[in-house]
Amino acid sequence: MDNICNMDVHSPEQRSYNMSKIKGKDTKPELLVRRWLWANGYRYRLHYKRLPGKPDIVFPGRKKAIVVHGCFWHKHNCQYFKWPKSNAVFWRQKIEDNIHRDKKNFASLIASNWAYLIIWECTFKNIKHSEYTEKLQQLGDLIKKFLTADNDQCMEIDAKGIHKLTMFSEASDE
Repeated sequence: MDNICNMDVHSPEQRSYNMSKIKGKDTKPELLVRRWLWANGYRYRLHYKRLPGKPDIVFPGRKKAIVVHGCFWHKHNCQYFKWPKSNAVFWRQKIEDNIHRDKKNFASLIASNWAYLIIWECTFKNIKHSEYTEKLQQLGDLIKKFLTADNDQCMEIDAKGIHKLTMFSEASDE
């Protein structure tokens, strides 16, 4: 059953303004990951144009890429994704197009023997100030596990921890 939220409580003008402020690059979760990587001696490329989809963070020598996905924009199976009720046809098409593009890009990475890690936005939600340092270290440990692994497994990190990713591993052009 689809999760559907209530009607939009903002005027069209306010909604337009809000949407214009949503960034595709340099989001808060992405910057947090990048700061941790840099502070721990990892050097990387940003939005690497040589790879399909221009992943957020790339380690060319390791053939590993990290993408930080918003739960809404990429339909994560968590409490933060709900189908919008207003303009539902538009949003369904937009989000399904995002998912299709993700599958295609990740399939290309796999075909080129790259491993990738998806870090979901919900990983960063509801962290109490007193737990921030500990949670950031836990996240860092999970990222380090991915980066130092000798295999080409594709992984994801969400609010529940790190998991082997199967969602995109058999991607096709459907």
